[in-house]
Amino acid sequence: MGLNPSFWNKRKVLVTGHTGFKGSWLSLWLTQMGAQVTGFSLEPPSKPSLFVESGLQSDIKHYHGDIRNPEQILNCILQKQPEIVFHLAAQSLVRQSYQEPAVTFETNIMGTVHVLDACRKSESVRSIVNITSDKCYENNETGQGYRESDPMGGHDPYSCSKGCAELVTSSFRRSFMQADRQDKAIALASARAGNVIGGGDWAEDRLIPDVMRALASGKQLIIRNPQSVRPRQHVLDPLHGYLVLAERLSEGQALYQDAWNFGPATADAVTVAQLLENLMSGWDVKTPYCESTDPNPPHEANMLRLDCTRAHQELDWKPLLDLNTAIQWTSKWYRAWLDKKDLRAKTLEQIEHYQTMAQESP
Repeated sequence: MGLNPSFWNKRKVLVTGHTGFKGSWLSLWLTQMGAQVTGFSLEPPSKPSLFVESGLQSDIKHYHGDIRNPEQILNCILQKQPEIVFHLAAQSLVRQSYQEPAVTFETNIMGTVHVLDACRKSESVRSIVNITSDKCYENNETGQGYRESDPMGGHDPYSCSKGCAELVTSSFRRSFMQADRQDKAIALASARAGNVIGGGDWAEDRLIPDVMRALASGKQLIIRNPQSVRPRQHVLDPLHGYLVLAERLSEGQALYQDAWNFGPATADAVTVAQLLENLMSGWDVKTPYCESTDPNPPHEANMLRLDCTRAHQELDWKPLLDLNTAIQWTSKWYRAWLDKKDLRAKTLEQIEHYQTMAQESP
């Protein structure tokens, strides 16, 4: 029941948010398997960006647009006629959601409505995977892994917006997708993953991009909440889950039309300080850091875990890279960047290595 690369050959796929970190990795993986990929997104959210550094634009049909504009996303879907849609476009930063709550809600909630409604009006779309976040849960920080049936919530605007996006997904599935067109029903699922690491992430206020910027500039690194526990996984692990889920959705079985967790192993939940120490142990230089002295920092969760039992049992999915391996792969990618190596080749090399692991995994 694992990933079937031949399934994707010549398959028409739309990825929203393809210029972002996860969207670029997913789009590259899809093109590597022969998929015909259309990307719908704003311009890359950072400079540099994986989208630009990997030359992804030459491999796909690049559609510049904003999911807050319903006409733009509808026109894209009607013109490109994808069969499978991965919805990743979002305002994805917790701290930015405090600065721009209206933009966050508009993008993550109404943007999701616009994407799903456009898919509903299409004759081509057969399955949709809406990627939200582990932060969609009402997090009481009990230390227990959240299951897919646990309540939605969210203290900060970002988390709340992702909980709302899950409710939107459930409503569309029950109201339209299964009954709208009996002969062409659309299979819709949501996927919840946590903090991911990997080469090509240059977002603001994320640990590893901040480390790499400090290494490149020689400036001191400022760390927030070094004792906070953050379950982290390599970006290819949840993407693998999204791909497997999309394959299962295409089989048309109602079992898979639901919410799914794709998180790291429990042992891979470490403090920010531990992750930084592990990351820097492979470098010849040290990046000194100090703890942020902000007297009134915005609220951020100290602990958040996912229970991925259902994905293990029903999708035959599991994380293939433990945290140490994920750190090694990430470190090697950024070394290639600092050494001005071919980043497209490095990215595809890691994708191919991972895909081989997935095929060989028992």
